[in-house]
Order: sequence, then structure tokens, then C-alpha cells
Amino acid sequence: MVSQFASVKARFVAGNPAEKGPYPEAFKPILSRDAGKEALSTISAWRGYAETPLVSLDALAATTGVARIFYKQEAGRFGLGSFKALGGAYAVYRLLSALIEKETGTKPAPNDILDGRHSGAVSKVTVTCATDGNHGRSVAWGARMFGCQAVIFIHATVSEAREQAIASYGAKVIRTAGNYDDSVREAARMAAENGWHVVSDTSYPGYTDVPRNVMQGYSVMADEAERQLGGLRPTHIFLQGGVGGLAAAVTAHFWEALGADAPVVTIVEPETAACLLESAAAGKPTAVGGDLETIMAGLACGEPSIIAWPILEGGASAFMAIPDDAVADTMRMIASGEAGARLVGGESGVAGLAGYLVASAKPDWRKALGLDTNSVVLFFGSEGDTDPELYQSIVGRSGRAVEAGE
Repeated sequence: MVSQFASVKARFVAGNPAEKGPYPEAFKPILSRDAGKEALSTISAWRGYAETPLVSLDALAATTGVARIFYKQEAGRFGLGSFKALGGAYAVYRLLSALIEKETGTKPAPNDILDGRHSGAVSKVTVTCATDGNHGRSVAWGARMFGCQAVIFIHATVSEAREQAIASYGAKVIRTAGNYDDSVREAARMAAENGWHVVSDTSYPGYTDVPRNVMQGYSVMADEAERQLGGLRPTHIFLQGGVGGLAAAVTAHFWEALGADAPVVTIVEPETAACLLESAAAGKPTAVGGDLETIMAGLACGEPSIIAWPILEGGASAFMAIPDDAVADTMRMIASGEAGARLVGGESGVAGLAGYLVASAKPDWRKALGLDTNSVVLFFGSEGDTDPELYQSIVGRSGRAVEAGE
């Protein structure tokens, strides 16, 4: 089932030792469990909220020589197909709340915005961002839910399916030339010209407050997973990279919760867009250039988030860069049910699991990470078939057919 992963050519860079001290106080203004409780309280009040499943993959655990494997399936989150529903929409809410408080002198109650009590002020606000697809969908969905306007920027290689999914929430979609990082800069430029509010999932000098809220929204799924594990401690977590927002949110949550017993965290990226691995190798935030071409569209990012990076630098034990073929094989494997459950996992969503399958097949990497028969490994399946046409071309069946067991 997993023998093909032994021959995968991938890169591996060791980060910090597996043993950590307490979660640093200096990181709590960025991400904290207290702020995470506020995010959960807000998000759980939204219509359609439900915990996503934590699926046990016992067959895969046995095959790869570990005690347990758990896969947090985010494909059904709020009907948007990915974990991004937690971050972008929560950041839109926090932005609107701050604007209303500035105008009225009173912080609105969470339901005040949902119920339209500030619709006059909210309707005049336009939020914007750049996206590979899922973050823009979340921002557009949040804008519609709260009653403001949205303009979403996509770059040249974002699929039409992802563009249409964003537009279906009433957002104006603008396609730009270049890669993701070029679209980030264009969104910032046009926002400054038009008085729009940028709701980005990546941070850069002078822009950190909103991305922090995005990441804190992501922490809700880590909080859910911790409760669903019922006291069972994960020893290892493999997390997809991108700009580092998801990875930092999950790393921070478990680090603060478990301190020195925090899991060994491995960050997994596409080989063509491994800005976090290169940052680890260089010992400082490092951008990578080029077209960043990969089927892992949500991870096609060339510049690390400046607020996510310090948490990953201190909290991650290793960084990996893997080829697209490993991801495609992983998508097909979990769709087949051979792992112990039949799951729909999108190209970016299975990256952490694909990295694990590669690492577990290489004895020296297993040793470096401390993977053994006592290990409890956790993954976050961050998206389903958010690009249905691409998913079917890779897996050979639609996501709906996979879920139906066809």
C-alpha cells in the first residue's frame, strides 16, 4: 500500500530538537489558548457550525509501524470544503467589530453583527485579499454572512472552478498576472487606492493584526482535535506549510497545551514552493521565487508569514519538501479506503499525510523524528475536493463517488 513512497525523492531539514520547553510568553500576543477560546465562542455561534470528524486510520498505522494515526477531516467545514472557513471569516468578523467599536465607542456583541444591527455601517465596508482559492472563498463567505462587500484577487494559475466558487458568494473576483505573492502585492496596492480593508492570511512588515486573527481562527480545529482525542497525546504532527498560518496555529495550540510534552512537528511543503524549509536552512525568513507551480495550489507560497515563522522556528522539529506525485498517490490511497477509512482529500489537504508516508518509509528520517511503534500521529486534512475537476483527474472518481463508496 505504501511501498511506493520509499523511492520518493524529497528534501529534509532538521529543525529544533524534539523536546521543547514551555510555550514562550513572547508568542502569546500572536497566538494563545485564551484567544483561541474567544475564537471558538464566536465561530461556534455561526449557523452550520459543527465539529469536523477525527478519523482513526488503524490500517495505515499498522502498515507504517506506529501505534495510532488520526486524520482531522476538514472537507465539510461550513460547506466551504476546507479549514479556511475558520480563518478568513473570523478575521472579517474581528475587523468589522473593531470598525464598529471605533465608530460607536462600544464593542458589539458577536450576534449584533450576525443579526444585522450594524448593517448601515457594515454595508459600506469592502474587504479584500489575494488567494489560491480557499482563503478567498472564506473571506467572501464571511463578507456575505456579515453584510459587507468583498473583492478577491487570484493569480494566473488559479483554476476557473476555484474562481467560480469564490464568485458564488457575491464577491468580485479579479485575476492578476504572476504568482500568489504578486497577487498579494496587487491586492494591497488596490486596497490602499480604494480604501478597502485587506484580510490576508499572510503577514508582512506593518501588517500583522488581521493575519493573527486568521491564524487564531484556525486554532479552533486544533482545539476540537484535542478534545476528540480524549486525553490521548499525539506524539507527532505533520502539517502542510504554505505561508505557515495553519502550521503555526496548530503548533502553538499543542505547544502551549503540553509544554515539554508537545508533539514532534514536521512541516511539509511542495518542492517548488518550500519557503519554510529554506527559511529553516538559512536560519531566517527566506523567500523563494519562480512560478511556484504545483498541484498543491493552497501551498504555492514563496514568502513566509513573518508572525508565523518565529513559532515554527521554535516549535517545529523538521521541514520537508515533497513532489506532486507523492500527493497524488496519497489522494488515491485514502480514497481507496486502504488506510482504514474512505476519505476525500484535496491536493493541499493531504500534504502532511504524504510527507509522513515519505518520512516513515526512510529509516534515517524515522530515526531523526523518533517515529516508532509507540507513536501517535495526527494530521489535518485541510481540504476536500475544492477543485472537483482536478480531483477527479487525479483520483479517477469524483469526491461524491468516493464518499458513496463507488
